Amino acid sequence: MGGQMGGVRFVVLASIAAGAVVGHETALAQGGSEHVETLPPVEVTAPAEGAKRGRSREATRIVRPRPRVIIPTAPAATAGSASDIDADKVPASVNVVDSKQIERTGSPNITDALLQSVPSVNISEVSGNPFTPNLEFRGFVASPVSGTPQGLAVYQNGVRINEAFGDTINWDLIPTLAIKSVAVVTNNPAFGLNALGGAVDVQMKDGFSYHGTELSVMGGSFGRIQGSGQWGKQIDNNYAVYGALEGIHDDGFRNFSQSDIRRFYGDVAYRNDVSEFHLNMGAADNKFGATATVPAELLQNYWGATYTTPQTSHNQVGYFNLTGKVEATPTWTIEGAAHLRFFKQSTEDANPTGTQPCDDPTLLCFGDSSTPAFGLNGVQLSNPFPDGSFLGENDRTSTRSTTAGLSLQATNDDKLFGHDNRFTVGTSLDTSVTWFNASAELGTFGPDYVMTGSGIFLGPSGSPVTDGPVSLRATNQYFGLYALDTFDVTDRLSISGGGRFNTANISLQDQLGTALNGNHEYDRFNPMIGGTYKITRDVTLYGGYSEANRAPTPLELSCADPANPCTIATFLVSDPDLKQVVSHTFEAGLRGSKELNIGTLSWKLGGFRATNTDDILAIASPVLQGFGYYQNVGSTRRQGFEAEIDVKSKALQVYASYAFIDARFLDSLTVGSNSPFADANGNIQISPGNQIPGIPRHRIKAGFDYNVTDAFKIGGDALWVSSQYFVGDESNQFSKLPSYAVFNAHASYQIDKTYQIFGRIDNIFDNRYSTWGTFFQTDALPNFTNGQAFSDPRSLSPARPRAFYVGMKATF
Repeated sequence: MGGQMGGVRFVVLASIAAGAVVGHETALAQGGSEHVETLPPVEVTAPAEGAKRGRSREATRIVRPRPRVIIPTAPAATAGSASDIDADKVPASVNVVDSKQIERTGSPNITDALLQSVPSVNISEVSGNPFTPNLEFRGFVASPVSGTPQGLAVYQNGVRINEAFGDTINWDLIPTLAIKSVAVVTNNPAFGLNALGGAVDVQMKDGFSYHGTELSVMGGSFGRIQGSGQWGKQIDNNYAVYGALEGIHDDGFRNFSQSDIRRFYGDVAYRNDVSEFHLNMGAADNKFGATATVPAELLQNYWGATYTTPQTSHNQVGYFNLTGKVEATPTWTIEGAAHLRFFKQSTEDANPTGTQPCDDPTLLCFGDSSTPAFGLNGVQLSNPFPDGSFLGENDRTSTRSTTAGLSLQATNDDKLFGHDNRFTVGTSLDTSVTWFNASAELGTFGPDYVMTGSGIFLGPSGSPVTDGPVSLRATNQYFGLYALDTFDVTDRLSISGGGRFNTANISLQDQLGTALNGNHEYDRFNPMIGGTYKITRDVTLYGGYSEANRAPTPLELSCADPANPCTIATFLVSDPDLKQVVSHTFEAGLRGSKELNIGTLSWKLGGFRATNTDDILAIASPVLQGFGYYQNVGSTRRQGFEAEIDVKSKALQVYASYAFIDARFLDSLTVGSNSPFADANGNIQISPGNQIPGIPRHRIKAGFDYNVTDAFKIGGDALWVSSQYFVGDESNQFSKLPSYAVFNAHASYQIDKTYQIFGRIDNIFDNRYSTWGTFFQTDALPNFTNGQAFSDPRSLSPARPRAFYVGMKATF
């Protein structure tokens, strides 16, 4: 309770001292700089007329009729990168979300802005908390949930922030207020490991591009109170300082789903005529009630219902990044970066257990009534629980990672055979050490599904299943060497090519035995080639081919034995090898923009096909419900097309998009599953052409913003997502999770130059829908609401009901 009240006090103090949910570019000073920050590896920008790298710059502009794209080829991205090329020369789809688009969502979650603005993005709340969502792009996932096979690389200021142990992405650790822009980009192997479907690239603000002070407070439904503030200042032409602070408290609409978020970001910068350096740092301390999915029968009685409790997560991070850029000659620019990141996560997850009374009721067994359940001392556990108790276990984990890295790249823009040419070569080295620990405390569930611990901890038990404490040290070393070149064949035709060599070394050291010991090495060269052609001044054709690879994570390698499954992300049991995943992506499309009487019209239409070989899937154990392992499942394919249109004028902005995503298995497979259609051995048969679960095929998005007056603005957005198969139904035999539609609205009124009031309504029509679904073991616990057994195997992640929020913002 003391920690909870401390978090509330922090939010209240932050609300008084600081402020808002999002950034506000009106705080930019009028006499700023023509500096354009780079986005690793792509950012759409518009340099001021006559701009020259490294010299005094104008403030970043948000609406750009003729954009330029900056490609510093991550991870050596620095502010004002030299490797900038026109957007029309990028042979891939480019989706950029700026701070204005983030602000219009009124949300502290950056994923909400991506959901609205990027056609192929979809969001699902697998963990049951809106601050820790899964982001899915073209069927590839970036998730905070341990055990999710990841398919997207995420960068912040040029630093890859996929956590070392499971490549997870904790979106809650990124301070939304301090974000300058985000890009979702594809078709470039320079993004490094895990960019199977592309990369999400986050560029943060600094004191050169943001001037002024902004404070804001907001509150509303489900106990939400939040406050934040940002301040930026440029000192003369050479120095700049920026800082942002956010605090959020939310009780959540579900039982036990409280969230407390505290995060900070700061940047100190120096530049002169030929160089620029930034030291940025950040910290976050966030606690969540991660309530996860809930049986459908419980939701029918109460939309805020939960199943087994506690399910909590505590994320902490601290990081330092030093970036620099030097113009060595008029045509050569050298850029470098060094980073250090500390991450800690603690979780509690109450679950039904394989522990049960033996045939001799005074003893405990595991998996059946004859296999002993052992304690930490290796002695079979006696049974202290009353007859008729519903046993469970609280699976606790602790993950502590330290990651450090260096990167260096050089860019040359000398003409080649009299034609414009941009050549970039670079290298990066990242290393991390992770300490992972897990334990299981036995206890009993009450009629509210809350588990009461007994103080008895489970040791290694079961046959073939192993359950018990884990202590693992994992070391990752990632090295990359890359080169990219863009050559203008003519004024209309540009060709890009290059590649990256990746090597990954993963070492596992079991601290309690030898079962998890292992060393794994993965190497691969990934090529890229593509081109763009300007059909007219306003229409560009693009196309390209690229490859990317993902090395298995230490988490996956430690749980990859079908004969010894584990509680996913908790009890690691063995160290068999897994093959790396390789994606082969083709992409082509058209894009354009045109000035009309009604405003600026922008549009794009494109298609893609990405084929993964040796894809990795989390497989449910046929031996024991709730356990599983990771397995290479042959080839999979994700293909589709995207269409988007956007019209912007001074008073009105309207956008609409459609995306079709077809994700399928390409090989015949027999895998374990908790599907109700599993055979007597707990297996299902996947046939070529079966759809991959959890990926809706259709997404339609639309929205508008309208200036009723100079001071009063209104807007709204709509989202429709089609049905999808339940996770666990890889054989496509169960009925789908239904489609859903949700509508939101927002408004603001500028009282004067300083003060603004704003508000929003989420889910206007109070639609009750679920964003994700799977199956659960219906006989593990009874349905206490009616005293009978569960009959519906569906377990759902319910979306937030209608919610109202209002706030005030002050800009100085």
